[in-house]
Amino acid sequence: MQSALTAALSAAIAVIVLPLFAAQSLSAPIAASFELTAGAAGLIAMMPMLGYTAGLVLLVPLIDIFPMRSVMLTTLLTGTIALAAAAWSPSATLFLLSIFAVGLTTSATQMVVPLAASLAEQSARGRVIGRIMSGLMIGVLLSRPSANLSASLFGWRGAYLVDAAALAVVCIGSAMIVPAGSQASRLSFPGLLSSLWKVFRSEPALQRRAACQALCMGSFGAFWTGVPLLLAAPPFGLGQVGIGAFALAGIGGVLVAPVAGWAADRGLDETATRLAHGCVVAGSGLALVFGADRLGFDPATHRGIALLLLVLAAIVIDLGVIGDQTLGRHAVNSLRPDIRGRLNGLYTGLFFIGGAAGSALAGVAWALGGWASVCALCVCFGVGAIILGRITSGQGARTRQDAGVRL
Repeated sequence: MQSALTAALSAAIAVIVLPLFAAQSLSAPIAASFELTAGAAGLIAMMPMLGYTAGLVLLVPLIDIFPMRSVMLTTLLTGTIALAAAAWSPSATLFLLSIFAVGLTTSATQMVVPLAASLAEQSARGRVIGRIMSGLMIGVLLSRPSANLSASLFGWRGAYLVDAAALAVVCIGSAMIVPAGSQASRLSFPGLLSSLWKVFRSEPALQRRAACQALCMGSFGAFWTGVPLLLAAPPFGLGQVGIGAFALAGIGGVLVAPVAGWAADRGLDETATRLAHGCVVAGSGLALVFGADRLGFDPATHRGIALLLLVLAAIVIDLGVIGDQTLGRHAVNSLRPDIRGRLNGLYTGLFFIGGAAGSALAGVAWALGGWASVCALCVCFGVGAIILGRITSGQGARTRQDAGVRL
């Protein structure tokens, strides 16, 4: 696939994912605007995520039975309308429904990955997927800062209008670069949904990769749920700006995705997978040592050094999680071209559950034992990924052999 097309798809996926996390940053002014109670305000951040999860099951698999270009353009156009509706919503109910639709259509990110995989040569598929993943991570990193910046200039409604305008540009660009294609299957929509369980059961590589990434995402979710609590408390005492700046440590995921893709193209996916899982455990261990007064290191005495080393720990964890995810996407997209929509929807949806579980358990861990318990939870998820990866390592070789036969 040409470098210009890869760059265009990377930029597109970055823009598409921007609105998914915007509500998390804008929940306070939105709640004040609609006079929502504290309990109801939690729906502002939750609705886009619920919509995204629904989109993975209901929309992404559609590219297996309808032309990808039609599905993508319809999804992106609907997302543009939903963003505009969110900006102009006169009531909280209409706003919440609109941002649910925003999350639903943001699942188009998982259409871009199989599109890129289908356009790339088999020998370069890993590198192409890695570059697309870099674009996705850039979008995730910029989503909250860009929402805050737009809101500071134009208000929260203006922030949604800015995202709508950006997505409209992506929609126009996609109409120009996405090939027309043809209908891939004569399955009905109910038949498509009922086939998801069959697809999952029939693909051991999907099961393995989804389970490993779910465990990695469990560690990721626990760390990034707990670390703001740590940073806001003594001895760090950071405000929202400082905590937001700390989140830029996620740049590690942007850097590692192309490297992981390159390793997959070279047949080094098993070695790279072990390294990725090791990074999750190592980063969690570093976070424990330098954030919870372990092994003689006192964060209160060495506050600046502790903060820098926590950034390093965050980078190492992100290297492991995104590295494993990129390797998993390469493996999943090398299975069967005719069902890539279902494969990507299932893979993403299943590891998304792992991230949600990690985030939920982090709150319990923090209440029971503070930062040390959160880090112990992260280590457990990482060790689980190592054990599962080793037990099922033979499937990696079979996946590569099957991909050569099927493609």
